[in-house]
Parts: sequence; structure tokens; C-alpha cells
Amino acid sequence: MLEGEIGFRSEDKEVVLGPGAYIVKPRNEVHAMWNAGQTPARMIEIISPAGLEELFRELADLTEAGEEPTMEVVADLDARYEARFAEADWLSDVIRRYNLTPPPGA
Repeated sequence: MLEGEIGFRSEDKEVVLGPGAYIVKPRNEVHAMWNAGQTPARMIEIISPAGLEELFRELADLTEAGEEPTMEVVADLDARYEARFAEADWLSDVIRRYNLTPPPGA
């Protein structure tokens, strides 16, 4: 974490991280991250093995073009990048507690 606060949830573990903190996200665990503070947050994310960053680049390109990713687009990304998109049963609680904007389709 560089600045601000980021919330992180994976399985039954939830933390709020501030500057200088770090986490390790195990593969194949459904997880979520969000801005848990009142100011913009910045972090560095290292993804290994390489390649998954292209999934995020594609999602960002869609968003910049004003498009909302449909479930079909998400399913395609899931298959191509071998990511596991899933809605955890705890997601609605995190959205409510942090007053977040839910992802499309949630």
C-alpha cells in the first residue's frame, strides 16, 4: 500500500490495509478489494505468473469506452485468462458495510 486504505477479503479473512502494508492473495480463492477510506488509495499489485494483467486491461478499455461488461464478456474473459469469477456469499455484506457501488449484475 502506498497511500489511503484498501479493504481486502478472501474466504473468511478480511483486513483494511494502510500505507506500508501488504497481502498475498492465494490463487483460486474468491476475493475482493475496495477503497475502505475517504480519500483516494494507491497500491502496487504484482501478478504472477504474468498475463492476468491483460484481463484487467481489457476491462479498463471497456469501461473507458463507456461500456458495461456483460456476463457474456465476463465469461469470455474468465475462460481466456483462466480466472474464476464468482460472487461470494459475503460480498453483499461488504458492499453494504462500506457503502460500495456493486459490480454490474451483482
